[in-house]
Amino acid sequence: MGAHYVPYVPIAILLLLACGMMAAILVINSLIGPKPRSVLHNAPFECGVEPIGSARSRYSVNFYLVGIFFIVFDIEAVFLYPWAVLYRSFLADPSFAFAAVAEMFVFVGILVVGLVYVWKRGALDWT
Repeated sequence: MGAHYVPYVPIAILLLLACGMMAAILVINSLIGPKPRSVLHNAPFECGVEPIGSARSRYSVNFYLVGIFFIVFDIEAVFLYPWAVLYRSFLADPSFAFAAVAEMFVFVGILVVGLVYVWKRGALDWT
């Protein structure tokens, strides 16, 4: 084995341990884990109430769109917060500060244009 492979040995050992642990957990669960006893035990349990309707009912596409918008704007907050924390350190170099502010305005501008587009298309209306 070449000397350039030596740093990867701990990674390989960790990978083997993780795979071994996964296999052991699956085998132990299949041996001593709970077994279904009847149709009643396999039925879904919803807060003590009998399930109503099919679990395969369709949701409106707007439900998923709102979820996607939430993720997009959550990611925006994830990028804005560290930028705002480091903003004072940007001021040490005026040219870098201008570039940082301009990039953030472009980033927020793209998101605002996207929000206006979806708003005008009616994707946020629940009617």
